Amino acid sequence: MDLYYSDEDLAFRDQVRAFLASHLPPELQHKVRQHLRLSRDDYVRWHRVLAAQGWAAPGWPVEYGGPGWTPLQRHIFEEECALAGTPQVLPFGVNMVAPVIMAFGSQQQKDYYLPRILSCEDWWCQGYSEPGAGSDLAALKTGAVHQQDSAGDHYIVNGQKTWTTLAQHADMIFCLVRTDPGVRKQEGISFLLIDMRSPGVTVRPIAMLDEDHEVNEVNEVFFDNVKVPVANLVGQENRGWTYAKYLLGHERTGIAAVGRSKRELAFVKRLALRERKRGRALLDDPLFGAKVAALEIELMALEMTVLRVLARGEAAPGPEASMLKVKGTEIQQALTELMIEAAGPLALPFDPAYLSGASEHAIAGDDDAAPLAGYYFNYRKTSIYGGSNEIQRNIISQMILGL
Repeated sequence: MDLYYSDEDLAFRDQVRAFLASHLPPELQHKVRQHLRLSRDDYVRWHRVLAAQGWAAPGWPVEYGGPGWTPLQRHIFEEECALAGTPQVLPFGVNMVAPVIMAFGSQQQKDYYLPRILSCEDWWCQGYSEPGAGSDLAALKTGAVHQQDSAGDHYIVNGQKTWTTLAQHADMIFCLVRTDPGVRKQEGISFLLIDMRSPGVTVRPIAMLDEDHEVNEVNEVFFDNVKVPVANLVGQENRGWTYAKYLLGHERTGIAAVGRSKRELAFVKRLALRERKRGRALLDDPLFGAKVAALEIELMALEMTVLRVLARGEAAPGPEASMLKVKGTEIQQALTELMIEAAGPLALPFDPAYLSGASEHAIAGDDDAAPLAGYYFNYRKTSIYGGSNEIQRNIISQMILGL
């Protein structure tokens, strides 16, 4: 593998950097770099800036409105966005349901939903996990019964989804439902697109430790005799497990988040240079410095692994995505632990007014440290979502190592 970017790739990187320098609103950049809370409007605002440039969906082919970039160009773009401190383009529409619609959806679904995803006209959420069906997703019980009556051809959906991120804002939810309870559990699942404004859909928030009820909130979603047109079935009935695995491959690749981890590693170093221990910078302490160096080596190895996967030129990786997911999330969690260690007691005060932008500075007087405890606790979930890391290790052992 060639470890150096070509002249064309370097020129592309310069183009991305110039765009970000001129189009990224400073107030959004400040929020991201300081780990402050982003509102729904912040995410939509940045998405539409990228959409106007034709860059909101870097992995999409040209025929669907994407830029048609190579996998390496997409990697460069995502890394530069992370290093610059842009809000994340929320993945549920662009990176999750859209590839499924492209690969398995009807022409009508492609024509209707893809432009609305690209423009952020529709805000999507993911209806996968259920009580008792998280890591063992195929154990889901939310049911959909096919009916025909005077109202038309539709499914009646009943059940519950949980840990549904951003459902409080969502216009649409892509849902795994059981359409045949009499077969092996993986074989009786279908993939439905459901309007969140349908009668019978109820969203109930789950209170989180950091009290963030705006964007990072998770929810329970209940379906009580919800009518869903058969036209909203993606692909074939009872083939939803195949589509779900296809989607998860896209999700787990992005979870590696190499660029974001590089940005956070730089933050850790700045924090450790500022903090003092025995009269010198904490970063110069042998024990703390060794932790930072070891984590940076791990991050470099992850980046090389990501580039190896990209070099194969595939639209989505296979079981290798599980390796990226495990190591990527472990590094993200380790970074938050180093942040807390560097900030020490100054990270303890919980200051929601500063985090939400209601006050200009943190109550304890350290704007860098104030968000870190909430940030640490929020990142405990990264090793769970997208399929827990324990399950990913099983996939690696079976599908890569042949054990």
